[in-house]
Amino acid sequence: MKLKDIIKGIDVTLTGSADVEVNDLQFDSRKVGQGSLFVAQRGTKVDGHSFIPAVIEKGAVAVVCEEMPETVDSKVTYLKVADSSYALGLMAANFYGHPSKQLKLIGITGTNGKTTTVTLLHRMFRNLGHHVGLISTIVNKIDEEEIPTGHTTPDALELNSLLRRMVNSGCQYAFMEVSSHAVVQHRISGLTFAGGIFSNITHDHLDFHKTMANYIAAKKGFFDALPKEAWALVNVDDKNGRVMVQNTQATIHTYGLQHMADFHCRILENTFNGMLLNLNGQELWCRLVGRFNAYNLTAIYAAAVLCGTPESEALRQLSVLTAAPGRFQYVNGRGITAIVDYAHTPDALQNVIGTIDDIRRPTQHLITVVGCGGDRDRTKRPEMARIAVEGSEKVVLTSDNPRSENPDAILDEMEAGLTAEQLSHVVRITDRRQAIRTACLIAREDDIVLVAGKGHEKYQEVNGVRSHFDDVEELEKELGENK
Repeated sequence: MKLKDIIKGIDVTLTGSADVEVNDLQFDSRKVGQGSLFVAQRGTKVDGHSFIPAVIEKGAVAVVCEEMPETVDSKVTYLKVADSSYALGLMAANFYGHPSKQLKLIGITGTNGKTTTVTLLHRMFRNLGHHVGLISTIVNKIDEEEIPTGHTTPDALELNSLLRRMVNSGCQYAFMEVSSHAVVQHRISGLTFAGGIFSNITHDHLDFHKTMANYIAAKKGFFDALPKEAWALVNVDDKNGRVMVQNTQATIHTYGLQHMADFHCRILENTFNGMLLNLNGQELWCRLVGRFNAYNLTAIYAAAVLCGTPESEALRQLSVLTAAPGRFQYVNGRGITAIVDYAHTPDALQNVIGTIDDIRRPTQHLITVVGCGGDRDRTKRPEMARIAVEGSEKVVLTSDNPRSENPDAILDEMEAGLTAEQLSHVVRITDRRQAIRTACLIAREDDIVLVAGKGHEKYQEVNGVRSHFDDVEELEKELGENK
């Protein structure tokens, strides 16, 4: 593709020819080859500008930069831009032929509920007979073809490449998690969304955003950028719901359980087997459990209707949906009910424990296994421990993904949020496998064991090394009837 076509609509200062032929776009210097266009981004640890001489040696024909190098090569075209990351998104969209405009791309942002919502929307629209793409924390999908993922939102190049594959495969819809990191880092610049959903905002990612104000602003940036042809669906029960759409051009719709909304839900019955809901005056039984899932289901119903699905058909499809992997997932054995959930924020943990508390009988005890990830927001650690202790008869504090941190130092910070009396209800076991085993040994028949934090993850990362670890597998081993 000609460089002039790649930079169409982008504000650049050009040094050299725009008629050069570009084979590919790269922001990773290791992937640059003959005919590449290299985009020099300023990262948190590495500045891509320092690799400009090296990529020219490797055959790059053009370089995008925020600052011109001291020495320029007359054979290379330089494009100076205000923000390389933002420009990369626009160039990627041009390079791949704007695939987001050729299907209905629906994005969801918020602290909790993103994965469940996009996963179940993908499943519902597949059941409706559509070709559908999915971009989620767990997996990317083109219809039923799975494409592993390592980030909540892929980088701009991967994202546009994936969307192009979806379009070429005949996808009519794509449902996508939009993280706050992705908005700030411009991974979604250049994309055209047909709709956006806001679930909620609670304490998370302050290691990256530093303040809640920055975190909220990042989420809001997604809605600020929606085109006027799009729709914006927000949870009005969250105090930031209305904030999200203050400056949006999109058509605003609302959903909620507590306040008046375009799509309103009431929980009529809540059990471990499912819920009876009233959605806009229509009753339905669904297989998901808990107030937080009532919000997710209401958002899914609203999004389906806004995408043109008849209301009656959307309700029918809701009634057959089952939980996403690692989201309130059951493991039963020896008369004990174990629940695996991805709850890794204070609000998510509070929601899961609250859901269990709403359903369990007074004689059923709750034993909670919980930890906190390393190299992430440290301020939530004592709060997570406090919430677990206040809602459980017994708590086993353990490792989550310590990453590069000392696991015991993480547990020290969690325990710092507890009183001496609360600590008497806590068992501290650094090894997660042993922690799960201990919780199952503590539990009596009819009790409930909650293993929180990792959910769908099939690994544990210690000292930067990922090893296979699956909470569900560990529980199945411990609760097997032959135990």
